[in-house]
Amino acid sequence: MVKKFLLCAPVLFSLSVHAADTPFEFGSEAEAQRFQGLIEELRCMVCQNQSLADSNAELAQDLRAEVYAQMHRGLSDAAIASFLVTRYGDFVLYRPPLKKHTWALWFGPVLLLLLGLVIAIRLFMNNSRRPQAALTQEQRQRLKSLLQDEDAGAT
Repeated sequence: MVKKFLLCAPVLFSLSVHAADTPFEFGSEAEAQRFQGLIEELRCMVCQNQSLADSNAELAQDLRAEVYAQMHRGLSDAAIASFLVTRYGDFVLYRPPLKKHTWALWFGPVLLLLLGLVIAIRLFMNNSRRPQAALTQEQRQRLKSLLQDEDAGAT
């Protein structure tokens, strides 16, 4: 039993070491801030609601390493973003450019909100225009007797 554990232990420990994000070395504080700014502006394609800075996904770790490598090759922020957009599409950017195929990303939420407001206003207006049905004489008598019964039971 111990031999089996000793044989499996290196594999188990290597998996946990591989999952850990490798720290990056920067020459200056400005370079570290540039890197942090870049990875905060890029979306994790696995998590989609997290930036590369926030995500622990394996793809996010790979993309952080790619951004770091491209920074050290001397590429500008725009060139790095362009590389990732070419590979993953505009969705990798938290602020995609305004293009024909990104209109839904930019204007969709506003249009849905306006549509909801229009529907709510129309429903409210239709309900307020409906005339209230008057009670018939029989219904009034029934209501009166119920109220009198309730008053008699309360005293």
